[in-house]
Order: sequence, then structure tokens, then C-alpha cells
Amino acid sequence: MAHAEPNRQLRGAASEDAALDFLRAQGLRLLARNVQMRGGELDLVMQDGDSVVFVEVRYREHAAFGGGAASVDAGKRRKLVRAALLFLARNSGYANAPCRFDVIAASGDPAAPKITWLRDAFRADEC
Repeated sequence: MAHAEPNRQLRGAASEDAALDFLRAQGLRLLARNVQMRGGELDLVMQDGDSVVFVEVRYREHAAFGGGAASVDAGKRRKLVRAALLFLARNSGYANAPCRFDVIAASGDPAAPKITWLRDAFRADEC
């Protein structure tokens, strides 16, 4: 199974590309991608009007067991909020902007996945 990890990474990258294309088509602008912060990674940081949007992209081949969105549990949400706070601290130009957390659940063919966009999927104060 040593070769499974690269395939998983390729599927994830393809899904993230599809999510980015989808969000751009909705009028969002990319600010940053795959931002590594202590304790977590931000898949996509987008701008929607004056809002900064932290987007978690989750790919599942099948939507069984809730699909990708269900995998963003309380622990993952806490990590995302911490990473977002660090991002805002390091990018002071966005520090006072309204923020939200979205989830893109992708399923099916990773090269052309079915995209489900959960806008405002959770709030920082819920974590």
C-alpha cells in the first residue's frame, strides 16, 4: 500500500484545482493556497467582496457516511480556526475584514468532481 499515498495526494490536488476553478467562477479571488501554519493547513484562502473566506476542500470518492463535509469535525474546525487566526495575524491587511469558513465537498471523478459548496459552514465562535 506504499503507493496509495501519492494517488491520494493526486486526487486531493485535482479536487482542490476543481474547487478553485468553481469558486473563481462564482466571483471569488484567490489570496493564498496550501498555507502551512503551526497546527494546520489552509487549503484555499479566497476573497469574496470584502470578506476573507477560508475554504476547506474535502474529497471523497463516494458520498457515503456523509461525504467530505461530514469529515470536517469539531477537531478539524478548531485547527482551521487557529490557522486562520495565524494567517490574519501575518497578513495584517485582512485583520479587520469579515471572515467566514466554507467547505467544498467534492466527490466522484477527482479530475471533474461533483462540487457541493457549503458557504459559512461553521463559525469561529462555535469552536
